[in-house]
Amino acid sequence: MTIDQLGRNERLRLMKFICSFAWADLDVHQKERAFVKRMLKRLKLDDEVAEQVRGWLEVPPPPDEVDPTDIPPRHRKLFLDAIRETIEADGVVVSEEREAFELLQELMR
Repeated sequence: MTIDQLGRNERLRLMKFICSFAWADLDVHQKERAFVKRMLKRLKLDDEVAEQVRGWLEVPPPPDEVDPTDIPPRHRKLFLDAIRETIEADGVVVSEEREAFELLQELMR
């Protein structure tokens, strides 16, 4: 499965996870913001969703809306790859990001 094959709801869910991981170290770096902007274009999300995503860069999505068990098994690798790109976007993976990513991997098993 590729990102292009995700439906609108799955694309929105992916962006919630990406934004929540951009917040993992409590600081959304400019390079992470640029990555989110590129993902918005790549996912071809409409203006309403794009505005919502930009809001998540100011205030992270609620934790109950980023439940890894909600990710269908067929999408999990795609989500993990995109999230890995997010936390690596600024060139530094701090312990909070690494630990959150490892926990996500565990929860998706």
